[in-house]
Order: sequence, then structure tokens, then C-alpha cells
Amino acid sequence: MKKDKDNVVLVVGSGGREHAIVRKLRESAHVGTIYAAPGNGGTARDAINVPIKATDVEGIVAFAKAHQVDMVMVAPDDPLMLGMVDALTAAGIPAFGPVKAAAEIEGSKVFAKNLMKKYHIPTAGYEVFDSAEDARQYIRTRGSYPIVIKADGLALGKGVIIAESWEEAEDAVNSIMVDRRFGKSGEKIVVEEFLTGPEVSVLCFTDGKTICPMVSSMDHKRAYDEDKGPNTGGMGAVAPNPFYTHKIAEECMETIFRPTVNAMNMEGRTFKGVLYFGLMLTPRGPKVIEYNSRFGDPETQVVLRLLKCDLFEVFDAVINGTLDQIAVVNEKGCAACVVAASGGYPGSYESGFRIEGLRPTGQLPLSEDVEVFHAGTKWTEEEVFLTSGGRILCVSATAADLKSAVQIAYRAMKQIQIEGAFYRKDIGQRALEEAKNLRASR
Repeated sequence: MKKDKDNVVLVVGSGGREHAIVRKLRESAHVGTIYAAPGNGGTARDAINVPIKATDVEGIVAFAKAHQVDMVMVAPDDPLMLGMVDALTAAGIPAFGPVKAAAEIEGSKVFAKNLMKKYHIPTAGYEVFDSAEDARQYIRTRGSYPIVIKADGLALGKGVIIAESWEEAEDAVNSIMVDRRFGKSGEKIVVEEFLTGPEVSVLCFTDGKTICPMVSSMDHKRAYDEDKGPNTGGMGAVAPNPFYTHKIAEECMETIFRPTVNAMNMEGRTFKGVLYFGLMLTPRGPKVIEYNSRFGDPETQVVLRLLKCDLFEVFDAVINGTLDQIAVVNEKGCAACVVAASGGYPGSYESGFRIEGLRPTGQLPLSEDVEVFHAGTKWTEEEVFLTSGGRILCVSATAADLKSAVQIAYRAMKQIQIEGAFYRKDIGQRALEEAKNLRASR
């Protein structure tokens, strides 16, 4: 680590998650210049965008060398699975994120499920298939619905299908394995039992020894209100998750978090970075739905708002294996974010629409309680923001309580106008109901 404000950081990625990371790094006492590759309209106002694809491993390494970058933060799953951290490390450039062998915990659901089975980490019962006919036969014979069907590899958060009937299950198997909707990611599938209970996301910093959880959160995957419509990358999030009590947190640390990090060490795949635990709080206790090998999106847009410590210091400690020397502190308040998406998302949609209501900084003319994190936007030579993706931007608000945070986020979202865009109107409602029940039971 160089002297204060002398460190040059490159953030790889182009979504709302990356914009949130850039803005948090701007608060650091140790960070000077920040690059984003390829970035978006928001990072263009908060950093220096670099026209290099997030999956261009050689291009990122060459840029980091040429510009004397002190740290590269690899945010998306694709470059992690391509071995970008491995390549940067080999070139002598400090990089935050897991190496390829460790990133497989997200890159292959088959690997993740087999790891949990081997090390007795609680998860849903499952079977693995590399034949569509065998999968169909198993589902037909099992005859119990709902049933969960997952593509083995990366699928932009859309490779999980909950089938309510034989017809839906057959369509899911054919779509993934026969039509190859997700390409090579569908060469194998996992067929899982359907679990019930509240979902919780917990993102943990780890250097392979120490585990430091960030505040818990609740994602909203479905496109429309009341959790209807297709799965998306995420339409909003709240933090903390009221279902995730202190007692449950202790149980998860002992039965899931530590055993997972230890299992990866035993497999010779030491995980250093952010390990994301997607959990289901079932009547039989917490179980793992999925692992991610990086910050989630849009969870990052709420959990980093509530992170009190210097993010660069945490990244540096993870890279150097000294996380036990850092105090990862979370604020006591609450955060909520709402995502605005292009009409038609997560299917086909049009781009190039002007975004009205934002200042040239990419932010709203509001208090510090609100931040706008850009995803599918671009900043033009005419100095206007245009839409350029499915999820356009995310309005994130903080407050002392969850109800206020949700209200502030929606109030702020109403100040933004984008032709054809939509957003869910019920982000945080389930969490608010649970928070109300908890208060009533005390």
C-alpha cells in the first residue's frame, strides 16, 4: 500500500455493482486515481472509463502494467472464471478476487453441490445429469412439484428455473440442455428439491482464514410485483434482512460459512475475495441455495452503503492474508435500493432513451441519504445520459429504519424519467412485514 491518496485502482466491470464499488473506493484515504473497465455512464463521472471488455484478460493485464495500477478489483463472474486474477497475480499486480480454481464454486453448480455433500454443508437434495433424457425420466418418476432445475455454469443469474408442473420441468430441461439457451453452461444440469422459507443473502470478505460478514440483505429476483414474472439479475434489495437474526447468523457461521471456507482450503482452492452465500431459512434450519464468488448485484448497492470501514484497506488485507488485522464494521442503519429496467427486460428491449432528472454528476439533487448507481447507461459527448442495457440504474437510500429507507428510495426514483422503463413497486414489503411482526412479538 502506498501513501495516502497515491494508490491507483482499476475496477473491472460495467454494472451497478461496479459503480457502487467505485463510489465506495472514492471515500478511501488511500485511493487516488480510479479506472473502470469498461465502466458505464455513472463511472464515467466518478472514475476514468477504459474501453476494455471485462472479459479481456490480456487487455486488462496490459493496461494495469502500462498505467502502474496498484490494485485491480475484478467484480464480475466471467473474468474470474477466465482466470483474470491468476493472470494479474502472475504479472505481479495485486488483484482482489478469487483465482479461477476458487471461482468454480460459482462457475459450476455441480462442483458446488458436490462440495457441500462431501463436507456436510446443509443444502437441498439434488441429482446431476448430463443427459436430457435421463433428467426428464428422473423428474417424471419423482413426480413431485415444484422442482428446481439449474444450468451447471454461469447464466447471468437466469439459469435457475422453478417448475410447477411436469410440462414446465420438461420445457426447462429442453431449453437448457437441448436448445442450449445458456450455451456450454447447460451441458449439465442440477435437479434440486424445492425448499421453502425466507431467502437471505450474506456477503463475506475472506482471505481463506478470517471471515468477515457484511450486513445481511434480501434480493428481489422476479421482474414484477408480488414476485411474479421471470427471474432477473435483481430488481432491488434491502438491508439488513429482518429474517436473519443474531442467532441464525451464529448458526450460519458454524454450519455454513466456516465449513465452506475450510472445505475450499481442503480442496486446494483457497478462496480470497467476497464469498456470497445465498441462503434459505427452512423449517429445518439454514441451507445454501447458491454460492457466488463475488459481490452480488444489487445487494452491493445496499451493503456497501452500510459498510463503515475503508474498502481499499479491506481489499488490501484480503489480498495479503491479513484480514484478521482489519475491523470490518457495519453501520446500524438500513438501506434499500430500487432498480429501473428497460421495457421488456429480462427479454428483448430497446436502448438509447434519454434519462431525465439526473445532474451531470449522474446523481439526483437530493441529500446524502440517496445515491444513484448506474448500470446500463452511457454518458455522451452531448453531456446527457442514455440507456444502454437491461437494468438501467439503481436508486439506493439509507435511513435509521427500513421503512424510511424504502420510502426515500421510491421518492427519489419518481424524480427520474426514462421512456418505457419500469420498476417494482413492492421492494422491501416482505421485509417490512417481518420487521413489524418481530416488533410485535417483543
